[in-house]
Amino acid sequence: MNTNSNVYTIVYTTIIVVIAAAILAIAAMALKPKQDANIKAETISQMLTAAGFSSKEDLAKLGNDQILKMYSDNIKTAFLIDAKGNKIGELETETGNIELQDNLKQENKNIAAGDPQLPVYVFEKDGDEINVIPIYGAGLWGPIWGYIAFNADCSRIVGAYFDHESETPGLGAKIKDEAWFREQFKGERVNFSKPNDPFDIVKGGAPKGDKNDSEVDAITGATMTCNGLDAALDTWFEAYMPFLEKKAGVTGADKGDCCGGDSCCGEGAEGCEKDCNHEHNHNHQEG
Repeated sequence: MNTNSNVYTIVYTTIIVVIAAAILAIAAMALKPKQDANIKAETISQMLTAAGFSSKEDLAKLGNDQILKMYSDNIKTAFLIDAKGNKIGELETETGNIELQDNLKQENKNIAAGDPQLPVYVFEKDGDEINVIPIYGAGLWGPIWGYIAFNADCSRIVGAYFDHESETPGLGAKIKDEAWFREQFKGERVNFSKPNDPFDIVKGGAPKGDKNDSEVDAITGATMTCNGLDAALDTWFEAYMPFLEKKAGVTGADKGDCCGGDSCCGEGAEGCEKDCNHEHNHNHQEG
């Protein structure tokens, strides 16, 4: 064969490309189980950090097997819920076959479409139940996500952990890097009376006090990242709202609803009942 011909060059190049592609494909297949194990361990370590079992730094020192074992040893149950807060499936929690709902990007789309399958991870720590849920959204430069841990009746947040793909170091990246930011979430709650805006990250300082415990301070210089995280929290908290309300025993009176959404007279559940009866009688007389 004429090694100087175009045909030889094309055939030779094609063979080299095919061989290189085959090597890369084989390597990818061989490494995929290890990559999947790393992703699963990383996801679980973020949940365990949010739930307060260990710091992310200490968990990073452990091997994947130890992280998975810690998860299995401390989790009571894991399951999926629908948009109405009803359980629709179980997730396996045994060490050798742990199942996670970790495609949060797709689940974010499912929330927008009104057909989510939302995961709930229920741990037991020091005799108390801890409910962990994920959140996902868009930061300044890419995806941001995290896990929020609630107490047994989901009335209070007990921990949080956030991560990102490409936020600015020293600014937006602080949602992951700065412990003080995550610590603010402890003791806060979801505002059930504002289902479309149940939580706020406030620029310039969040007011303190019992009536303002659904707000935390934003990170200075990271407005866009904090806005994205705020939007992600609102989207996912709203999606989980039926489940959270059931756990917390929230009623229409607790949310200030009366007669399908009108404000109550400010006298609690009894006042709401009076107000509804008055409205019903007034309408009946007019009709």
